[in-house]
Amino acid sequence: MVKVENLSKEFIMHIRNDAQIDGFDSINLEIEAGTLTAITGPSGCGKSSLLKCIYRTYAPTGGHVWYTKENGRKIDLATAQPWEIIELRRKEIGYVSQFFNVIPRVSALDILIQTQTARGVSELIARKKAQRYLECVGIASQLWDMYPSTFSGGEKQRLNIANALITSPRFILLDEPTASLDKVSKEWVMQLILDLKAEGTAMLGVFHDDIAIQTLADRRFEMREKKIVSLDYRMEYANEVLAEASC
Repeated sequence: MVKVENLSKEFIMHIRNDAQIDGFDSINLEIEAGTLTAITGPSGCGKSSLLKCIYRTYAPTGGHVWYTKENGRKIDLATAQPWEIIELRRKEIGYVSQFFNVIPRVSALDILIQTQTARGVSELIARKKAQRYLECVGIASQLWDMYPSTFSGGEKQRLNIANALITSPRFILLDEPTASLDKVSKEWVMQLILDLKAEGTAMLGVFHDDIAIQTLADRRFEMREKKIVSLDYRMEYANEVLAEASC
């Protein structure tokens, strides 16, 4: 569903005499429907920047991100027009950030309802699904009509995740979705992600949580020195070496 080819990102620091900082270089990935690919690596190695370039929050410096739309047509997310990106975000592509931007004077329940009705879902169906998702992520019913500005950090993150997943996007980017959650909340969120995988959603996520990786990921890559290494390939190579040594 998604093929990343030689994707690169450089940052120009204009306040530092146009100093150039390499975000990442020549990234190649393929993400299939119904699978989750995990990206790991130390802080500052370019993981979140990679997600933002694919989502087009950042403009890539070079390379391509080929996405197969629901109608079967391929589009290069790296060079698509802004209106095309907005349309895909509205209909097919989701993003879970580490941070929740509070919408003033809109209740938690209404946030989830509006996300769905914007995609053509009836309000009755949207309300029922919103209530189910709030239950799934463990937000108490007495908070549903409250503004998220009054929520704890963990409650905001759970609402953020529910809002991103509730429309069942075809492709979703996850930036440390379980990072600030307690054990029970983490289990709820991981189950939602597994349910979406079973429905055929393709996922690319940044993770530091080994339990989440082992539970959710089909493939794992590690960012090193602004590039990416498949840990699957490393494991296959290690197994070959061990097999040869035992002969």
